[in-house]
Amino acid sequence: MFPNKIILVTGGTGSWGQELITQLLSKGPKEIRIFSRNETSQVAMKHKFENNAKLKFIIGDVRDKDAVLDACDGVDYIFHLAALKHVPVCEFQPLEALKTNVLGTQNIIDAAIEKDIEKVINISTDKAANPSNFYGYTKAMAEKLIINANLLTNKTKFVCVRGGNVLGTSGSVIHLFKHDIKSKNKVRITDKKMTRFFLTIKDAISLLFKATYESHGGEIFVMKMPTFKIIELAHVLIDEYSPNKEVNIEEIGIRPGEKLHELLLTEFESQNTVVYDNEYFVILPTIPNNGLLEYYQSYPKVDLETYSSKDNIIDYDQIKTMLKDGGFLE
Repeated sequence: MFPNKIILVTGGTGSWGQELITQLLSKGPKEIRIFSRNETSQVAMKHKFENNAKLKFIIGDVRDKDAVLDACDGVDYIFHLAALKHVPVCEFQPLEALKTNVLGTQNIIDAAIEKDIEKVINISTDKAANPSNFYGYTKAMAEKLIINANLLTNKTKFVCVRGGNVLGTSGSVIHLFKHDIKSKNKVRITDKKMTRFFLTIKDAISLLFKATYESHGGEIFVMKMPTFKIIELAHVLIDEYSPNKEVNIEEIGIRPGEKLHELLLTEFESQNTVVYDNEYFVILPTIPNNGLLEYYQSYPKVDLETYSSKDNIIDYDQIKTMLKDGGFLE
């Protein structure tokens, strides 16, 4: 799929982007364009990848349609990762989140159609399912725009991939917990009952490729992910990094817009969702899309009302194994 192709990755200097590009380079592309706003991050990434000749770094913002159009010249595939992602930031500056996450996504759609891109893969989040914060609302709107875009052209295919939290990304709770344990002998927990979906970054990107290869266009691929209590994650890290000291666990309360539990699949969406395989559910759109329902007609419907992080929680030992496999325990 990717040999000798030109690929654009928006927001490509983040943790998702860097792992995506690492794995893409092994697939023989002609060129990978990293499109982002942060000059410092681009320079650091260029050094990290040892000035790989296949990587082209482009300073730009998805809010700037002309910049997006220029970046899309000759491109075959787009991975759209660029977004404002921090829940409190989006709560207190909602207009900025709207500009990047919604209007920026529409700019990607318009450019992809104008430039005859083969496929656009939009990276979404569990917070788009029954959103309780502005970040979630913007990502839900972005999903709707991406799915609807399939009705605007017969050439470009648009697909969403929805997942939960990825272990070890910048700002990840793992890094915060490890820092506080080592330097302050304490861990700050928003709520001891809080649960989340988690996956390692390598596994998340592998699943992302699967959806890229196998998607028809117009659907939302939902990653099946392990879930655990944040407090259990804290206990694993405390035992690893401060086994002989007492570490205080401080409950600080849920931040503005946060949920106690996350959803990857809502009660409404489950009515239009099929079981794709052991790794994915697929949400089918409620709007007409030529050939899509027929493409998935042989797949079984889900036997779930919702897919929530409060269900099927893994235990302490399973969390520890997952962290070891992901390289997060020294």
